[in-house]
Order: sequence, then structure tokens, then C-alpha cells
Amino acid sequence: MRIVTSLFFVLTAIASIAQDSDLPNDFLSKDFHKERRAKLRVNLPANSVAVFFANAVRNRANDVEYVYHQDPDFYYLTGYKEPDALLFCFKDSQRAANGSTYNEILFVQPRHAQREMWTGRRLGEQGTKDVLGFQQAFNNSEFSRYNVDFSKFDKILFFDFKNDVRDNPRDSSDLYDLIIQFKSKVKYSERNAASLAVEPPKNNLDTKELATQMANLRGIKTKEEIELVRKAVSISCIGQIEVMKAIKPGMSEREIQGIHEFVFKKYQAEDLGYPSIVGAGHNGCILHYIDNYKPNVTSKELILMDLGAEFHGYSADITRNIPVNGKFSPEQKLIYELVLKAQEEAMKITKPGTPRQALTDTCRAVVNRGLVELGIIKKDEKHLYFPHGVSHHIGLDVHDRGGPNLEENNTVTIEPGIYIPDNAACDKKWWGIAVRIEDDYLITKNGYEHLSKIAPRTVKEIEDMMKLPSVFDNFELPDLKKVNEKSKSGN
Repeated sequence: MRIVTSLFFVLTAIASIAQDSDLPNDFLSKDFHKERRAKLRVNLPANSVAVFFANAVRNRANDVEYVYHQDPDFYYLTGYKEPDALLFCFKDSQRAANGSTYNEILFVQPRHAQREMWTGRRLGEQGTKDVLGFQQAFNNSEFSRYNVDFSKFDKILFFDFKNDVRDNPRDSSDLYDLIIQFKSKVKYSERNAASLAVEPPKNNLDTKELATQMANLRGIKTKEEIELVRKAVSISCIGQIEVMKAIKPGMSEREIQGIHEFVFKKYQAEDLGYPSIVGAGHNGCILHYIDNYKPNVTSKELILMDLGAEFHGYSADITRNIPVNGKFSPEQKLIYELVLKAQEEAMKITKPGTPRQALTDTCRAVVNRGLVELGIIKKDEKHLYFPHGVSHHIGLDVHDRGGPNLEENNTVTIEPGIYIPDNAACDKKWWGIAVRIEDDYLITKNGYEHLSKIAPRTVKEIEDMMKLPSVFDNFELPDLKKVNEKSKSGN
């Protein structure tokens, strides 16, 4: 027993030292998260508590899990990146059994030397206090004994459960068990959950209001958040630029994806904001095409590239379209410049107070007029060549929380598109042309800042960029067929 205990403390000490030295030092500060909780608390209804659960661990297959990604609301309020955790934010101070008061409490997964050896470091109760600044932080095993009378609150605000959380039979305090314990404490049932979704609550459980509260908070970005978004956008733009210089006929969609994502990693972006979309020719007509399987892109095709780096949790969302051979065909140029015109018309009304729907309406009017002029549709004809809206918030989610009208310090996209699949009801010369131009913007006091302007947008800018040499021009890997033949021969 003495040996095991000693080993635990040695591993704990080593992990703590490594954790201090191995991680970047430019994450959002604990003061940021504390201020966000204070802001939420101000806006909560009287005599209420807001409850947040960490994201579930998702199984990829057998004993392999997907890389863990924290729930954005949970991260926004805590900075905590680990699973199996639970946060309470109280409108009013609560009194603990020892007479002290508190207005927030966080339950986290405990330190565990053996599990940390396999799956990585944990903050634990004390680390959460030291690193994240929580005064009331406890191991999640303590939640079952947490004895607040929830019936005294006028409102308990939380996001309803999706019933897709796996139970880890080796852990009696994992997210599955935390949810069960919470449901028992607040007298939640599946029957009253159904009623909450369609009518005002008849008890103190509220699964609707928290979405509005968090949208109001997260939609307006702080200075610290804007810098992280700006960095994610710049990284993503450089990825587009490097592919413009490197692309050649015969490359695969996946190889092109790989160049983008190599650039992301080179700049220490931890993740992708969403699965990368790299669609050559008619594949670009699939709005969320993520197969990226085509082995050889041809010289006559346009390729649509919609990719965004996620840096310290904040995501960019940028789309560019380039001709694989470096020169737009006459038809490709006409469609491209029509989409660009639509985007630029929307940019003219991009300022505080403008409804995001107005950006879509503006783009749609320009595109429809242009398609009529090109003979692709008849006047007032309904069609699916432009099937989506053009603007959403970006941040901790690529489709981030935020309001319907533009406000100062929103970060948003404008992304009109035209998609003409093979066998469309128009002249064959237009078939297989897919164009989406997507840029990211910071809404300022009187207008906007175009965050992604360094990624070439006009036909001339793109064609000029594609003439430049690439750092990948001389990058070649061994021929796999020859490698395998050599392996088989034993030489």
C-alpha cells in the first residue's frame, strides 16, 4: 500500500511539472472564464441555477474513442477540457454545511495515476482550483452526496438530454451517472421532459431559456476571443494560399486536404473546426462533401475547398474555389464572378443592426438575376442552384451561438454559392461547376473588418497566386508499389 501511494504521488508530481512546461501559454485566462460566469449570473432569472454538463466521450470503434472535444458552453464558462464534469452557476449565494457561501460549484474527474498513464493528465480537484481559479471544485464522486434542495429554486436551467451517453461500468461517477444523479435530485422524468419541449414548464425545470442566455453571451466576442478567431482565420487563409501555389492536375482531393491541414498543424492549430470539404468538379455540388476520395483532379475542373482551422477552441470557416490548371474557363469565370458580386453586395450592408437574413436575401437577388441573364434559369423559376443561407456566427462552434441581427463584436461569415450538378436542366457547358466564396468578418461599430481578406478572392488574384512557386513543388514520397516489391524481395 505504501509503494502504490508513493507511486501515485511521484506520478502526480511529474505530471504536474510536465503540464506546466508542455502546454502553450496563450489559452484564454481563468479570469476570462470567471468573468463570463459572472456575466451569465447577472442575466439569470431571479432565484435560479444554471446547470452545464461536459460533453460525452464518443466511441469510434471497439476500444478506440474519438478525440475528446469539450462542450463549447462548458469550456466557455470554465476552461475545463476534460470529460465527466458538471457545473452549477447560482443566481444567488448558497450556504455550505460549514457556513461558507458560494455561487458556483464544479465537479470534475479525479486524479488517477494509472488512468493518466494511459489517457493523459487530469487536473483533478486541486488542479481545477489552482489552474482554473474555482474555489468550490470537487471530485465528481462527491456529487451523489451533494445535498442542495433544488425544489427551492424558481428555475433550474439546463439543456435537455439526448440520451446518447454511454455508461462506463468501471466508473460510478462518469457522465452517465452524473446525469442519472442530477435527474433524481431535480425530479426530472422523461414524461415531464416531453412537456418541456412543447409548452412552458409546469415545474421549475426549464430546458429552453439557457440557449438564449448563452447566445446572448457568446455572440458578442471579447477582445481575447477576437484575437483567437483572428489567428484561426489567418492560419486558414495561409492554407488556401499554399494550396493555390501547390495544386497540380493529377493530385487527389485527399492530398489537397492534407496540404491545408499540414499548414494548420504547422501553426499549432489543435483541430479542425469541422470536417474538411475538398470537392473537385461535380463533387463540389455536394454542400457537405467530406469523402474527399477522388484520386485524380483533372485540369478542366474547379475545386471547392471549405476548410477551417480550430485554434485554442475557436474556428475559422473559409471557402475558396480555384481552377486546377490555374486558369478559369469562360463558364467558370462567369459563375465565379456572379457569386463574388453577390458576396460584395452583401458586404455593403454588413454593419450593426442588419439582420443576417438580409445578407441572404441580398445574395439571392443578385444570383437569381445573374442566372436569368446567363440563361441558366427563367425569370422567377424556382431552383436548387443556391440552396442555403449565407451567414452564421463563428467562434467556439463553427456555427456559433448568436443573435439574428448583426451586433458589434460579432464574428460572422458571408458565403453565397452556385452549384450546377451534372445533368442539370440547363446547357451542358455549365454542368459540374460549383462555386462557394466564404469569408469571415468582425462586425465593428460602423461596419466590418474583413478578417480573411489575405486569401485571394478575385479571378485575377487567384490566377496570379497560382503562378507562384510552392514549397511543396519538390516534395515527393517513395512509390508504394516499388516499396512493396522491395519488401517482398527481401532486399
